[in-house]
Amino acid sequence: MSGKVTLVGAGPGDPGLLTLKGRTALEEAEVVVFDRLVGPEILSMIPPQARRIDVGKEASHHPVPQEDINRILLEEALAGHRVVRLKGGDPFVFGRGGEELELLARHGVEFEEVPGITSAISAPAYAGIPVTHRDLCSSVHIITGHARAGKALDIDFEALVRTRGTLVFLMGISTLPRIVSGLLAAGMEGTTPAAVVENGTLPTQRHCVATLETLLQQVEAMQIHSPAVIVVGDVCALSARFCWMEQRPLHGKTLVVTRPQSRSGTISRRLRELGAKVWEYPCIETVPKIPCPAMEQALLHCADYEWLVFTSPGGVAAFRHQMDAWGWDGRKLSGLSLAAIGPGTARALAEMGLRADYIPPVYDAAHLGEGLPARGKVLILRAEEGDAGLTAALQKRAVAYDDIAVYRTEYASSQKESLRRALEQGEVSAVLFTSASTVRGFAATVGEQVDAGAIHALCIGPQTAALARKYGMTVQMAQEATIDSLVELACSGC
Repeated sequence: MSGKVTLVGAGPGDPGLLTLKGRTALEEAEVVVFDRLVGPEILSMIPPQARRIDVGKEASHHPVPQEDINRILLEEALAGHRVVRLKGGDPFVFGRGGEELELLARHGVEFEEVPGITSAISAPAYAGIPVTHRDLCSSVHIITGHARAGKALDIDFEALVRTRGTLVFLMGISTLPRIVSGLLAAGMEGTTPAAVVENGTLPTQRHCVATLETLLQQVEAMQIHSPAVIVVGDVCALSARFCWMEQRPLHGKTLVVTRPQSRSGTISRRLRELGAKVWEYPCIETVPKIPCPAMEQALLHCADYEWLVFTSPGGVAAFRHQMDAWGWDGRKLSGLSLAAIGPGTARALAEMGLRADYIPPVYDAAHLGEGLPARGKVLILRAEEGDAGLTAALQKRAVAYDDIAVYRTEYASSQKESLRRALEQGEVSAVLFTSASTVRGFAATVGEQVDAGAIHALCIGPQTAALARKYGMTVQMAQEATIDSLVELACSGC
């Protein structure tokens, strides 16, 4: 039995613009065939078990010819696979999607097309240009500015000028001089507003607004390159009032998030919403110690303790794993008070239906040990390399405790070489550290090849900041040891 091919439009680049149906198809795929313009955030949605085929198409350079792409889709479908053909923008808007279906149709292969948001609409929108406006125009026309190899651009400019509508040219940067001269020769006024939007919808988006007769000079002055969308029409003048994308506080900034993959989602999403390009670099991973006899024995005798203390969500996760393995719930902790080092750890407890009885006013290990209202024995479940400030404070107060390592931290990253290059070339605005272990992991993976003094470190708390300074980084510290405060620091400090 043959499989099925689904053409999925990935949209213009912003991962939030991928449709729900497109994401579902991607998550169910066994084989994904993708192009150059599909961003890494969308590629990260591909299931790990799915086979990836990069056909890398770009203007005037096709590492895999279109005929071979058509054949790949056919062969994978005939082998019985669920195939997703992932294309930038919309597959049926100058995406050659129709060509890719012809061979499948001839062989009776089942297929489906999931539309994507085309850059012809979205890129102008992100630059504050509505392609239609009741008072300015009543039509929009999408034209390819790309000519076939060895052939001249074939556009009826006179017909386009007569429409008096908004003109949107895709893939036209290399032919922009011909487009401008063609419109002017066809009678369009040189004072007609015009714009070019580069990297539309992405954190690196730039745009210029000029008149038709000055557009070329503006594009050359700003050194705008492909991918870019050209817009011609009175609606372009609205960009001065309506542009919102490039006004966000972190627009144009590249920030590295070093949190473990399992916990990077919230901060990455917040930074993207504020306009940043986010590089998720999970250089550490927390690995529960399974089995953990010391924790098992302590929990079996939990009546011996007054307080159960957690210094990270990783400790809560290890504790939860053990509770689930035994089929325990909160009733087993009757009479035991719970402490969390900060709001993030408290939230992890709340997800288990447990409430933290104590959170220190300053979210670090030393203040947790100093302020914990304990008279009886304390059980601490945390990482192998726990901050000594907690136990030192308890010792000073003569509070008995058992300090049990329930997980270890591993340092590794498959992206280390590409990040080194980005740091060396000055492409990274700042690196965000949410714990001392993320600093150690970053230093261990990036190594000594990068000038540490050139790394702008945004740190969540004093221990994290102190270690970053020890490595020679340029450090700024959040006012409070919270993700909210760290995000505020990124907005003000980058």
